[in-house]
Parts: sequence; C-alpha cells; structure tokens
Amino acid sequence: MDPVTSTAASAQISSGRTGLVSNFETFLQLLTAQVENQDPLSPLDSNDFTAQLTQMAGVEQQLLTNDLLTSLLAQGEGGLGSAAGYLGQEITASWGATRFEDGAADWNYELGADAHVVTLEVVNGAGNTVWSGPAPQKGAGIHSFSWDGTTNAGGKVAEGGTYTLRVTAKTAGGQDIEAQPLITGRVTGVEMYEGEPYLVVGGSVLPLTSVFALSMAQNDDDAETGSQTQTQTQTQSNAS
Repeated sequence: MDPVTSTAASAQISSGRTGLVSNFETFLQLLTAQVENQDPLSPLDSNDFTAQLTQMAGVEQQLLTNDLLTSLLAQGEGGLGSAAGYLGQEITASWGATRFEDGAADWNYELGADAHVVTLEVVNGAGNTVWSGPAPQKGAGIHSFSWDGTTNAGGKVAEGGTYTLRVTAKTAGGQDIEAQPLITGRVTGVEMYEGEPYLVVGGSVLPLTSVFALSMAQNDDDAETGSQTQTQTQTQSNAS
C-alpha cells in the first residue's frame, strides 16, 4: 500500500475538483436547456425540478469542501505541520523582540568581531528608545544581556510590554561591525499569524524563518541526574 502524502492528497483533490467543476457546468447547461425547451402544456414536474436543484446544490457544496480540504492540507504542510517539529527544541533566532516579564527582559547579542564600542538600545512598541547604554561585553561571539526595566529617565516600565533590542558595534576607527540581537531558548508553542508559523520561546513570539540554529533540548531530569553523577564522581575522587 502506497503512503498518502499531503502532496498526493492535494493532487487528488485538485483532480477531483476539476471533474466536479466540469460536471457542474454540464449540469447547469442541461438544466437550462431542459427548462427552455420544455413543453408549455406539460411542464417539468415540480418535484423533479426540486430534486435536480438539490443535486446541483450538492455538487456546489462538494466544490467548496474540496477547496477547504486543499487549504487545510497546504496549511498543515507549510505551516503548523512543519513548525510542530520545533516543539521542545532549543533554538537560536535572529530576533530582537521580547516581553518584559517578572522584572526582566532577556536577550543575547552577537558580534562579528571584537569591538571598541558596543551600544545597546531598548525600544518600545512605539519605536521610542526607553533605555540605552554600553554593552556588558565587546568581544566577538554571543553574549547575554538582561534589562531590569529601568529607563533612561529613571522610571520603571510596566510588566507585559514588548521591547526590542538594537545593537550597534564599531571599531576604534569608527567602522561598523556586524552585530545582531538573538533569542535563544526552548520552543513551548506554535502559533499562526496571517498564514505564517510563529514559535513561542520564553517571552518572545518569533517567525519560523528567523531561526538559524536548532539543538535537542536536554531533559530537566536528565540534567539533574547528570549533575548528581558529576558531584558523586568529584566526591569519590576527593575521598581517594
């Protein structure tokens, strides 16, 4: 038995729809010709006419059903279906927007080379910079940054707002260095927006297309077991 793939199913639905459309148009032509050429003294029985209209409505409903099935298959293959495989995985994405929750907003940022000056900006949903300052680290690679919600004006932002990190890096001579904000974490959900799949990672909802690294998430129990094993090994080594 050959497996049924979404591509094959879509092809079958498309082929079936073509046949239904052809039959539907032929049916309309025959029904119209029948009404136009019926004997005025012996018109078509109303029950027969109603039955034919019911059949026509059934064909039309089948066409709509096929269109819906095609749409669902397309969504499953290119949307939720492909994104569902990311659930529970650790990802890294080129994305700078996240929510301010539990008193912090956390990002990573990547520098393409050692920098002389690295400036970080936290921007609110209106596009205004609410905080800016020097980055904690300026070497090439990936670094973490946590913002406690304090603004340059000395205030504190409210919980739940979405903020975006901007990174600017320059050499001692003032030349630009490639830099970008990153979101790293475990995928806990998948959502659809305007037909595109988005992943839920911590306080961020980011497009699937922004992901450039994926790794198998370590189970918390496994991590704890590994830590205990390492501790026991160190204890035994020290006792020896």
